[in-house]
Amino acid sequence: MRITCVGGGPAGLYFATLAKLANPEHEVTVLERNPSGVTWGWGVVFWDDLLDDLFTYDPVSAQRIWDAAYKWDEYEVRATGKPDTHLAGYGFSMGRHRLLEILGERAAEVGVRVSYSDELTDPADLPPADLIVACDGARSRIREQHAEHFGAEVEIARNKYIWLGTPKVFDTFTFGFEKTEAGWVWFHAYPFNGTTSTFIVECTPATWAALEFGSLSAEAGCARLQSIFAAHLDGSPLVDHRAEVGGTGWLNFRRVTAQRWDHGNVVLMGDSAHTTHFAIGSGTKLALQDAMALADAIAAGDDLPVALERYEHRRKAALAPLQRAARASSAWFERMPEYAELPARRFSYALSNRRGEYPTWRYLLHLSTQSTIPRALLRWTLSARRSSRARRRETTDSVAAARAIPHTA
Repeated sequence: MRITCVGGGPAGLYFATLAKLANPEHEVTVLERNPSGVTWGWGVVFWDDLLDDLFTYDPVSAQRIWDAAYKWDEYEVRATGKPDTHLAGYGFSMGRHRLLEILGERAAEVGVRVSYSDELTDPADLPPADLIVACDGARSRIREQHAEHFGAEVEIARNKYIWLGTPKVFDTFTFGFEKTEAGWVWFHAYPFNGTTSTFIVECTPATWAALEFGSLSAEAGCARLQSIFAAHLDGSPLVDHRAEVGGTGWLNFRRVTAQRWDHGNVVLMGDSAHTTHFAIGSGTKLALQDAMALADAIAAGDDLPVALERYEHRRKAALAPLQRAARASSAWFERMPEYAELPARRFSYALSNRRGEYPTWRYLLHLSTQSTIPRALLRWTLSARRSSRARRRETTDSVAAARAIPHTA
């Protein structure tokens, strides 16, 4: 089968690798518009469930991702006028650049042809292929070429946000809320290597307008944010990559939902099919899991229309609860000023429970683990759980390496 993936992000590179591993006779090509080593964005986050899947599908790239991942073991919540509090949980993060490097190298190792600096100005110019995988992002040109068929709906979220980086390395995943004369401004920050953290800033449109971010250059906007968050940055700068090409990186989140994911031999994957708000940190995870599901469907040996229908059905079912969670989470941040006057522990619990799913005992656990000794015990327990899970993966790698595609859904 001749397979062309349009877009060399995590979804495209990972699916290309899995397709080639499943059948070395496939001719698999990835077309990426950026030069090799060039990407927008800072870090990405993920959790154990994704690592388990990665080790099942390709232990080689999974081990490289695990080795490169930055491990953190709780969430910290800071807010003007309140003592710092902490939330239970642990996760992993890594630079988007490093993730793409790992996936690109692995794709090349198994025989995928990755064509960089390959700008697709007109989808009609694609070379002939049995399967075209559109993984070209939320503004997918291929999806828009068949807009009426795919039925994509785009909903614009209310809040303004900007994706920045900083050489300030936070100890763990940190939420910081600062009250300004114009209203509340907050950040989601996490380390992704030993020298850099992602730093996403968000606020309501009224606060954004009052602080005049719409009329400031990228440099001036970063300077204003550095002043607002000075207590958290310890003198480190904030960096907006878009300043290098002019303009500013302030955006409104675009929630994309495609009604149909396939059209003939064309199928959508990752952000071209769906987007989920950054407040739940699952965009990369969902894109990679799309790639796994599509690889399974193709490897099953059914006719292409049947395979693509199976893939779409499986992924839509898996996405539904996460999409609901993402909506609830983004809605909480749109209402954030309503919670601002809560006492510190109730405020951080409201942030943690923004999906509204926790039983009462979680609140009691949250209260009890704000003091030093119970908090240390909880962190130790979670760390031990992470280590145990990692050892379990290592003992099953040899079995997974034998390749089991198609996997059972």
